[in-house]
Amino acid sequence: MKLLDKINNPEDLKKLEKKSLSTLAEEIREEIISVISKNGGHLASNLGVVELTISIHYVFNSPFDKIIWDVGHQTYTHKILTERKINFNTIRMYGGLSGFPKRSESKYDAFGTGHSSTSISVALGFAVARDFNRESYKIIAVIGDGSMTGGLAFEGLQNAGHLKKDMLVVLNDNEMFISKKIGAIVGYLAKLLTAGMARKFEDKVIKTISRFHGFGLPFKKIIKRVKVMLFPGMLFEEMGFTYIGPVQGHNINTLITILENLKNMNGPVLLHVITKKGKGYAFAEDHPVKFHGVGKFDIKSGKITQNNKVNFTNVFSDTLINLAQKDPKIIAITAAMAKGTGLDKFAEKFPNRYFDVGIAEEHAVTFAAALSAAGMRPVCAIYSTFMQRAIDSIIHDVALQNLPVVFVLDRAGLVGEDGGTHHGVFDLSYLNYIPNLVIMAPANENELQHMLKTALNYDNPCVIRYSKKGSDLEVSLDKFPSILQIGKGIVLKKGNDICLLGIGNQVETCIKAAELLAKKNISATVVNMRFLKPLDSDIVKEILLKTKKFITIEENCIIGGFGETIKALLCSSGAVVECIGLPDKFVEHGSINILREKYGLTSENIIKKSLEILKN
Repeated sequence: MKLLDKINNPEDLKKLEKKSLSTLAEEIREEIISVISKNGGHLASNLGVVELTISIHYVFNSPFDKIIWDVGHQTYTHKILTERKINFNTIRMYGGLSGFPKRSESKYDAFGTGHSSTSISVALGFAVARDFNRESYKIIAVIGDGSMTGGLAFEGLQNAGHLKKDMLVVLNDNEMFISKKIGAIVGYLAKLLTAGMARKFEDKVIKTISRFHGFGLPFKKIIKRVKVMLFPGMLFEEMGFTYIGPVQGHNINTLITILENLKNMNGPVLLHVITKKGKGYAFAEDHPVKFHGVGKFDIKSGKITQNNKVNFTNVFSDTLINLAQKDPKIIAITAAMAKGTGLDKFAEKFPNRYFDVGIAEEHAVTFAAALSAAGMRPVCAIYSTFMQRAIDSIIHDVALQNLPVVFVLDRAGLVGEDGGTHHGVFDLSYLNYIPNLVIMAPANENELQHMLKTALNYDNPCVIRYSKKGSDLEVSLDKFPSILQIGKGIVLKKGNDICLLGIGNQVETCIKAAELLAKKNISATVVNMRFLKPLDSDIVKEILLKTKKFITIEENCIIGGFGETIKALLCSSGAVVECIGLPDKFVEHGSINILREKYGLTSENIIKKSLEILKN
């Protein structure tokens, strides 16, 4: 019988002897690898945090004690240990477990998080509430996988250091974030520091020298500096934290000893833990980026199931490289998503013209704005959902000054199994109200290359948004990209009964619907609008002369998006406008096809709506 079979919750875990926990860690790794090879998911980061997760649950008392995870994709072991083991095989599947912490899913998930840098602010909020209510629970924030590069993390550190609340921040450093000093001696010194004697000695010395007016303050600073030389963490110490580490993150006994020592330490404490991303699975250890967010794969060979079909991401990558070869002013920027956005290829070709700023979207936008003001042509490629963090920067640093920055929003629309934290279903709405922006959405990969060329030859800020899922129709790429007329849509099919207006990846849904309607003797006009801003009002008004029945479709929330913009344009025309899009809710996780079917982003739904409109 496996040890994992005996574990259903943290209380079961505490019944095990410490010496058996390493065996449990290996069993959990096997379970994670087995399930993710079938479901896809975040593999390497979860393999790296197994021992740390076991140690935290072994020492602390969740859900009474609050464990906050950041980024949320490193919580697979946490889910297995907290009454969700039986359903772990459903992770990221429609109706199954979320791939991220979710308060509505479990009492053990103290706070929901997707991505990223929120945990320290959250921990401080819990700490203030705890003390206000005179409660006694412990608070542990686990921050890792690059989250410390986000500005919000440092805002939280600064405030937490100022308020001096009791809380533990565990920095899960799987990229050697601060120091490469790991090994037995460092672990021993960390245990010594947390055991109490060293802290008592430091406090006693500081208390003694404080009596000597004029000399106390300089001596206190010297003690701090000496400590920092032995234990790198000067930044955290200066911000008001007690810094411990770095500590080897795969030695469970050491971790448990240190966590037990830290459990009752006063004030904010930061424990710096070094882990190896992909730990225990050779393919993930050797290629942690490749196995970060991975699709289905073969466990024995490590071969990932690949879709070699042309898609938006690789067309963007290839087009940008080709354009950059001719224009030395083109600069590429991303925020910790080099491979996901396709900019890893650009980085290989033009290393001096590529910048990965880390998980710092606001900085990426303002950085791009300054590059533009200095005469460069920055292309800022960030996932749609993550660009939400930088709305203020887009408004004040780019749009207000009308700087020609090109924003490329990958993963716009439904992204599937990552769910509500990652769906890019708000960008048409949150960008629509910003003056000076040109907003476009390609119907297919060929149109994307033309839009990128257009944006880089236009003297206003431009946004190009496209989906994770490529076109279902066969698409041939033109040999050379050309410049499109800004704000002009194109009629793909002419008809007299009804007009289908599509934008982005929903244009092909309109095409399929029109073909099926024709079989019912209904002729539909199909328009690829291409641009949300400026909107091609002329093409819509021209169609009004033939029909006053319209259907719009977009893979975006209806509120404030494409459909409502068309409705506003036609509000006094007497036209009937039916808007198809996503409802006013956070869409759950599940495959893209399942979600499109559920929310009516299908040709069948267009036909149904068309028949209803034509009947009236």
